[in-house]
Amino acid sequence: MYWSMQQHVSSHIPGEGRVSDEYLTMSLPKPVMRGLLGKRLRFHLPIAFSLALIAAAAFKFTVTEPRKQAYADYYKQYDAMKEFNAMKEAGVFESVRPSGE
Repeated sequence: MYWSMQQHVSSHIPGEGRVSDEYLTMSLPKPVMRGLLGKRLRFHLPIAFSLALIAAAAFKFTVTEPRKQAYADYYKQYDAMKEFNAMKEAGVFESVRPSGE
C-alpha cells in the first residue's frame, strides 16, 4: 500500500544494483478553508429553515388545534353556577357556608 502512494524519482544508481531511496510522496490536496462557512451555510440554512417550518406546522396541527377544540367543547357545556354550588356544598369556600348549615 505504501509503495502505491509513492512515485519513483531516480530509477537506478549505477554500480549499486538497487533502487534509490529518493522518493517523492504524493500528498492529498489541501482542504479549501476560504469561504467554507458561507458554503456550508448556503447548503444547510434552507434545510434547517424548512425543517423548522415543517416541525412548527406539525406541532400546530397535531397538538394545539386539538387542544383548542377540546377547550371549546368543554366550555360549551360548562355551567359556572352549577360548579360554584357544587364547591359551596362541599365546603371549599370559607366565606360561603354550605346550605345545610
